[in-house]
Amino acid sequence: MSSPEAGRGGGSGGSGTLRLLGNELSTQFRRWRTWAMLAALALIPILIGVALKLVGGSSPGRGPAFLDQITNNGLFVGLAAVTVAIPLFLPLTVSVAAGDAIAGEASHGTLRYLLIAPAGRVRLLIVKYLAAAVFCIVAALTVVLVGTLVGLALFPIGPVTLLSGAQVPIGEGLLRLLAIAAYVAVSLLGLSAIGLFFSTLTSVPIGAMAATAILAVTAQIVGAIPQLDALHPWLFTDRWLDFADLLRAPVVWDSFVSNALLQGAYIVVFGAAAMLRLSRKDILS
Repeated sequence: MSSPEAGRGGGSGGSGTLRLLGNELSTQFRRWRTWAMLAALALIPILIGVALKLVGGSSPGRGPAFLDQITNNGLFVGLAAVTVAIPLFLPLTVSVAAGDAIAGEASHGTLRYLLIAPAGRVRLLIVKYLAAAVFCIVAALTVVLVGTLVGLALFPIGPVTLLSGAQVPIGEGLLRLLAIAAYVAVSLLGLSAIGLFFSTLTSVPIGAMAATAILAVTAQIVGAIPQLDALHPWLFTDRWLDFADLLRAPVVWDSFVSNALLQGAYIVVFGAAAMLRLSRKDILS
């Protein structure tokens, strides 16, 4: 857990916030748990690539999207891995990172020191959320970049055939992969805000983590039921798999923008709820 030293909360204004964020990120990426989660995410494209290399290509229409294209072009390993990771594995890791944010400090008795030091409740909450958002970015990049490296190592690489049938050079294909990683990271920002809110409700981190992960799974189940389609546009998971629009010619950005606005709404609502809860939280008990 984060240490209560004054260095965590020293300074004022923007410089103090940046210092606090730097210390938070340093703490987060020194934890073995963080690297274990990233290693688990990296294992997804590795398993996909090795399995297809040993067994052979998948039949069209069977398995995750893009799986049948991997043996012809290794750049699709990253795309297939993202499709596999985003429904469950990425939300699980983000739930751990966000759910532990405040509850972890409370369970270790460091929350009161962070708030007594010149960190302040609002600043601490912002820093915790930014740290969770950075983890979302790193997690998405891990899946895509490891997938790309596995594809380069195991399969031929060539121009990328888009969903519209057009082909783009390898360089543009790689840029589109980075855009997809950005899309996935944005998709997880709403879940991070939800996890942060749950984290303010308890001093038991595993409870906040579990509640966040369960909500992510529940939202996807609701999104898969046609009879509940009136609720679908309001679910933070509704556009998680719409990154395929980035593989069209020309690129269709509507889904990216709509997804960002949807996640932004969840950030505002659950961020405000987390701030209200933390402002009333008894840190001395």
